[in-house]
Amino acid sequence: MESLPEQSPLLIVDDDEGLLFSIRAALISAGLPEPALVSDSRRAVSLIRDHRFQLVLLDLMMAQLDGMEVLKQIKKQVPDTECIIVTAVDEVEMAVQAMRYGAYDYLVKPLNIERTSIAIRHAFERYRLKQGIALFEHPQRFEDLKNPQAFENMVAEDESMALVFRQAEICAESDYNVMITGETGVGKGMLARIIHNLSNHRNGPYIAVNMPAFSHNLFEDDIFGHIRGAYTGAVSDKRGFFEMAQGGTLFLDEITELAPAMQGKLLRVIEEKEFYRLGSTDIVNVDIRILSASNRNVSEAIASGQLRNDLYFRLNEYHIHIPPLRKRTRDVLTLARHFLNIHAKKNRKRIQSLSSQLSDALKAYPFPGNVRELENIIASAVLAETKDTLSVKSVQNLLTVKAGSPISQAHFPSLAQMQQQHIHKALQITGNNRTHAARLLGIGLRTLQRKLKRYGLIEDAT
Repeated sequence: MESLPEQSPLLIVDDDEGLLFSIRAALISAGLPEPALVSDSRRAVSLIRDHRFQLVLLDLMMAQLDGMEVLKQIKKQVPDTECIIVTAVDEVEMAVQAMRYGAYDYLVKPLNIERTSIAIRHAFERYRLKQGIALFEHPQRFEDLKNPQAFENMVAEDESMALVFRQAEICAESDYNVMITGETGVGKGMLARIIHNLSNHRNGPYIAVNMPAFSHNLFEDDIFGHIRGAYTGAVSDKRGFFEMAQGGTLFLDEITELAPAMQGKLLRVIEEKEFYRLGSTDIVNVDIRILSASNRNVSEAIASGQLRNDLYFRLNEYHIHIPPLRKRTRDVLTLARHFLNIHAKKNRKRIQSLSSQLSDALKAYPFPGNVRELENIIASAVLAETKDTLSVKSVQNLLTVKAGSPISQAHFPSLAQMQQQHIHKALQITGNNRTHAARLLGIGLRTLQRKLKRYGLIEDAT
């Protein structure tokens, strides 16, 4: 007998089919993922190789091939897989032998479901921890991705992004809350969507929320919803973002921009997995995965009181940092050609390549706005270009560092200077409309206002 649910991380091997179904029901009731089942122990190793199970619950005494022999084969052929031995005989010598062969734990029948659930969760945590550490031990390759098609719209060649993609695959298989950090425009929102699409919540909704957009008065209403009559103007029931994301993923973009007073209310829901709609005394239970993102230095945000430490620990069960484009030099021209193809088709132009001078200029440019800025530059240049090759002339007014000029410490602008110039450019393009400029820059209005004050541009905006 074999039962192989899609993308299950757990395989149970036991020649007692009745016990297999009983354990499966108990684990599902305990909130664990539905396990795969096999009653023929001779099939175990090949199934593990084919399906990459993270953990195997392995009966010791089986008719076809005993569990100790299966354990040895697993650890020889797929050593990363964790194994928990299950037996009806409670013998210390047998437990020691199983541990010597590489078993993580040893359980005695009849199984105590609470003890079994704890052992399984700890084994999963150990597997993911080992996988996470292993990622940093050697360079990652795009060829090692299990789901390369999931990343086809997030174009990259630099090996630093291969690491990011592998981290995304690993954390997607868990229910951990994930925090994604990186500068504005690196693709945090796109990566969050990919993690959702690879996760156990992929069949549920994906709700993305821009945290800086919340005012203190509207936060609870938007996040938790209300019932009819909760306040003047509440003419019907309204579901909040938590309820809308039920069974799926809630993405909290720029979480460090949320006012600390509102962070406490958010924390309670994450901890308790329940909340009240405004005006209601009925509890609403939630089952969602939370992904969050920030373009700020999170440690500095915590030290300054901008981000609550306890909320951070709830959101940061797994962390992915996306490096800025200026540190991914191999990606610049790859992305430029990708965006050229997109926008040339969109504008019905036969522009097929980048000039060598433009390629040199793009490789020299530090891209304070990262991938988003690169796409905007290429999109604008396509409109201006009249020939079949995209030239440096078509972008010369879009690059702060002039193409072809030698890059030296003496005149190379700091990141703060580049950001100031970029904000000034956005304000010019939008006619000094702060709201539109913030949207163009991909940041919240409060973030833009803070930067305007810091850079002394407050008088330039209206």
